[in-house]
Amino acid sequence: MPKITIIGAGGYVFPLTLIRDVLSFPALRDAHFSLMDIAKENLDRTFGHARRLISQHGLPASVEATTDLQRSLEGADFVVVTFQVGGLEAYACDVEIPRRYGLDQTVGDTLGPGGIFRGLRTAAALDPIIEAMKQVCPNALMIQYANPMGINCWYSSDAGIKTVGLCHSVQGTSEMLAERMGLEPGSWTFKCAGINHQAWFIQFKHRGVDVLPLLCETMNAYAAQARAAHDAGNASDELYGGGGEQVRTAIMNLTGYFQTESSHHASEYLPYFRRTPGEVKRWLPERWDYYDICRNHDFEGLERRAAELAEQPLVPSHEYGAYIIDSMTTNVPRVVYGNVPNTGIITNLMPGCSVEVPCLVDAQGVQPTYVGDLPAACAGINAGSVAVQNCAVKAAQLHDRNLVHAAVALDRYTSTILTLDQIRSMVDELFEAEAAWLPQFA
Repeated sequence: MPKITIIGAGGYVFPLTLIRDVLSFPALRDAHFSLMDIAKENLDRTFGHARRLISQHGLPASVEATTDLQRSLEGADFVVVTFQVGGLEAYACDVEIPRRYGLDQTVGDTLGPGGIFRGLRTAAALDPIIEAMKQVCPNALMIQYANPMGINCWYSSDAGIKTVGLCHSVQGTSEMLAERMGLEPGSWTFKCAGINHQAWFIQFKHRGVDVLPLLCETMNAYAAQARAAHDAGNASDELYGGGGEQVRTAIMNLTGYFQTESSHHASEYLPYFRRTPGEVKRWLPERWDYYDICRNHDFEGLERRAAELAEQPLVPSHEYGAYIIDSMTTNVPRVVYGNVPNTGIITNLMPGCSVEVPCLVDAQGVQPTYVGDLPAACAGINAGSVAVQNCAVKAAQLHDRNLVHAAVALDRYTSTILTLDQIRSMVDELFEAEAAWLPQFA
């Protein structure tokens, strides 16, 4: 009977999805879930849904809810981290302050000033979790679902915690590419490697035959169709998601390989796509703003969705978390894509950074597979992002404001738009606005 602690369990849908995923596996139906959150009202809501789910399916699983971190972690086998420190209030600072300086982040949770400050806040919240895990569950695996994935995983791994970070961009992008190429389900395989939100499909095969040339041809045709539709005045994200993936296709044409994260998100990692409003419109005809989406969530709809999850058949989603828990519990081997420390896995990226690679999972745990050198252009793009993450992680470890300035200045989108003086002013303003969540930098 594994004990699974979920920290940040007060979310509307994801914590319940994870519980449902776990209970989809017969060997895990007696699992004990410890739900922990600092927001008791939200925690109680998830607790009620979880109890109903377990009762609905007549399972021997058990669930508790607590705001006591130490109690929740006591004897845990798996610790799932899924929270956003500061919620929408902090997120507003992450995106609205940079916008006043001319930086329009579509998401702002991975790199750039938004991703860096979210990482600093998350590191502060991870510190007590890390210390408690060392005391009461030193052998537990931390499963990171919180962004910025690369910074968070690097931080907790450096602190001596067994960590794997999980994201669905590899699964989602691989399925999109196969669909665009017209490949029937079950007939294709791939290999992907890099860093989170910037991993590369270095191999794609259909019935054992290399289809990377077809992938390039297909995505270029798709992007051209979207550009033509935009020029004719009838482009729409309903027809052409992410502007017809023009951004990712341009990056593919630069490197030779398609990357994992969406065109909207990818556009804020590099200096080529967001320098002027006209340039943004050219690459991404339909505006997409994740902060605005979050601010305008249909919370009643999310509540209905959570209630529906408790009633539906037990079928796992495409999230990897439950598969890892089942494989480590039953010794059934599986391959997943995880974010893990770079211990010689990708040989032309910085040792110790967080890399996203195929991993074998069984009773021995999460075992990354060797990749070797990434293609040079792919590694070059990743290296620039890793430099930002490195400064952000060191800044979080040392509580060093100067390293935060350096991290933001090294960000390629930021440095394309702002001078060093403007960057310093913006970072200082962010520190002032987010002081409540970053007391260690006072």
